[in-house]
Amino acid sequence: MKPNKRCIIALLVILVFLLSCSTVPVTGRKQLDLIPDSTLLPMSFQQYDDFLKSNKLSTNQGQIQAVRQVGMRIQRAVEEFFVERDMSGRLQDYAWEFNLVENDQVNAFCMPGGKVVVYTGILPIAGNEAGLAVVMGHEIAHAIAGHGSERMSQGLAVEMGGVALSAALANQAAQTQQLWMTAFGVGSQYGLMLPYSRLHESEADHLGLIFMAMAGYDPHNAVGFWERMAQAKEGQAPPEFMSTHPADATRIRKIQELIPEVMPYYEKSKQG
Repeated sequence: MKPNKRCIIALLVILVFLLSCSTVPVTGRKQLDLIPDSTLLPMSFQQYDDFLKSNKLSTNQGQIQAVRQVGMRIQRAVEEFFVERDMSGRLQDYAWEFNLVENDQVNAFCMPGGKVVVYTGILPIAGNEAGLAVVMGHEIAHAIAGHGSERMSQGLAVEMGGVALSAALANQAAQTQQLWMTAFGVGSQYGLMLPYSRLHESEADHLGLIFMAMAGYDPHNAVGFWERMAQAKEGQAPPEFMSTHPADATRIRKIQELIPEVMPYYEKSKQG
């Protein structure tokens, strides 16, 4: 790419960012957001349906019930969180759904609009409903914070010159589809292990702790879950400086530092 073309694209990205920003709850960070919900959510719902059709749903009623019960409690917590901040309009078109898929991979993901998938392979590490709340709170937090949409917007801005999603689908459907799959973690190779940036992971940990605490799950359970996760992938994780994920010890330490902040949410949930 010629230098002048790179400069033009860089200026375009900066201009798009300045004109198309949203704000992440809690952190207040500004993020690029090129995709309106009127476009994002219908596509998300279609992609979710397609995923469920091509993957085997669990028939274990006890496990299904646990996933859905935890999911609905996290959902209510998220809705309460947004009502308290006079931001409930951001959830008005959500169509929450919680499904358990038969797959040995240690995985889970949440697509825009509250479409959640948990893989059976993560259940032994979750251990119980509190552990599930850690997983689902974290993945729902990614969606609530708009991390996938932000990644998709960055891809549209950099790879496709800032075109609208509808135009990208019309003109470069295959490339746009792959961008979507990567940005939103759809598929067995993404989900919980998707390499979001460290910033996104930290935001999801923070928001996820708040959501699980508001849902009535003790946030101290997050420490045990991430310790078990670290043991499960022992020997597989690259050094922190080579990974977009925080190292396990770093993540656990930061979660421990956040627990005093989020405990009032948990204590309030016990009083209600």
